[in-house]
Amino acid sequence: MSIDSLKSRIPDFAKDVRLNLSTLASDETLTPQQKYGLIVACGIATRNPVVKAALEAEAAPHLSPAVLAAAKSAASIMAMNNVYYRFSHLVSNAEYRTMPAKLRMNVIGNPGVDKVDFELWSLAVSAINGCGMCMDSHEAVLRKANVSAEVIQASVRFAAIIQSVAVSLEAAEAA
Repeated sequence: MSIDSLKSRIPDFAKDVRLNLSTLASDETLTPQQKYGLIVACGIATRNPVVKAALEAEAAPHLSPAVLAAAKSAASIMAMNNVYYRFSHLVSNAEYRTMPAKLRMNVIGNPGVDKVDFELWSLAVSAINGCGMCMDSHEAVLRKANVSAEVIQASVRFAAIIQSVAVSLEAAEAA
């Protein structure tokens, strides 16, 4: 399965989603590693097995095993962090923001790939998961590393498109 196979499954009511999905592979804003890592991490973050499998199959030939593992690590660690930090940010009791998280997050400090790439993937997954505190944190790290707003925006655009693919497929199945 691939991006083309996903496009063929997207119903006509989501034609814009299908067209947007078509733009991912040809995007030139990001490096190939950034782009295909985003495709993997965001595919996992959708929690849709069809989307995940298709996008990983599309990306795998373009990524080394270490980079593929790092993209999966970004999705995994953000699944944990986004829940925890979204809670501590949204709950009214400020006491939780002063408490140590007590969560292992070593992969963030040593992701095994370029730190900027890992941060882009983490930002995109955090956008899918809706954690404003994490989005702010990753965006700040990226800006400090002199990553342009255009590259940061592209990573979140990838997240938006990939999430909309999963929702479109699920809507079609429910009909």
